[in-house]
Amino acid sequence: MRPIRVLVVDDSILFRNVLVQSLESDPNIQVVAQAKDPYEARDAIIQYKPDVMTLDVELPRMNGIDFLKKLMPQYPLPVVVISALSDKVFDALEAGAVDFVNKPRNLERTQLNSFLKQELITKIKIASTAKVGKLKKAEPATVGKEIHVTGSSKIIAIGASTGGTEAIYEVLKQFRRDIPGIVVVQHMPPGFTKMYAERLNNQCEVTVKEAQTGDKVIPGQVLIAPGDRQMKVVKVGECYQVECRGEEKVNGHCPSVDVLFGSVARVAGKNAIGVILTGMGSDGAKGLLEMRKTGAPTVGQDETSSIVYGMPKVAYDIGAVQYRLGLSAISGKVYSLLSI
Repeated sequence: MRPIRVLVVDDSILFRNVLVQSLESDPNIQVVAQAKDPYEARDAIIQYKPDVMTLDVELPRMNGIDFLKKLMPQYPLPVVVISALSDKVFDALEAGAVDFVNKPRNLERTQLNSFLKQELITKIKIASTAKVGKLKKAEPATVGKEIHVTGSSKIIAIGASTGGTEAIYEVLKQFRRDIPGIVVVQHMPPGFTKMYAERLNNQCEVTVKEAQTGDKVIPGQVLIAPGDRQMKVVKVGECYQVECRGEEKVNGHCPSVDVLFGSVARVAGKNAIGVILTGMGSDGAKGLLEMRKTGAPTVGQDETSSIVYGMPKVAYDIGAVQYRLGLSAISGKVYSLLSI
């Protein structure tokens, strides 16, 4: 296999040089060009035809988000955004970026090595496998007649990774306030999960918040796992609650979809519905299988509509997915399963 051809776009020559040197230390990556602004980047894309582009959000002459909006319809390219803690990353993901990394506040060696080796290089490799430009936004789905939730015996668990921020939104935006309580794990750094929850809360009919230990799982509300906590569902009396603890990574992730799904399988059994969406790796597959074995209906996103068909593929291959569907059909399927 030839190395992944990368274009680095950043206005800081110092940070650009650090990125280039570190990326080229990996034998599977070749930096073919670098640029300080979108205009140089455009020319480099045409000349060098990179496989992946890293892109700073704050750039001279044109910001990274506007550049993505102009670039993606004409030249679809996997993009990993490098950004400080800001909700602008979600604008970038909505504009077509595959993923993002949190830019380190300083160039201290330990922090920088972790950022480069464990985050950026990994996400560049994942992005090189992603499908971009060919996927249309999910068409509005008909989710069926109103259902009436009585009590809180039902629970919906959703897990996703790469490409999941937009996929989760496409599902949640179809839900009404009559939907049972929802718990979500999206692989994301701490800080960003709170901003993501607030963004979804402003876009959806359901209430969305970053989860805290003791939060009840109630109809019409979505709880997003914090970016540095393992989230589990427990039962207290007749109610479901969440516990969010700083624990070890599972499958390389904290939060982990397997941790969430496994807890839901134990406390809710057949009263739960499990949904696994786009993402690299296998996190969530075993937990979803546990859910299915307890009688819970399970749904997996199909290959055609997934940015990265990793997590849902592994889940399907081990028999954890009962219904494999395109993204636009998932919310309607959840409602139909609730009416059975």
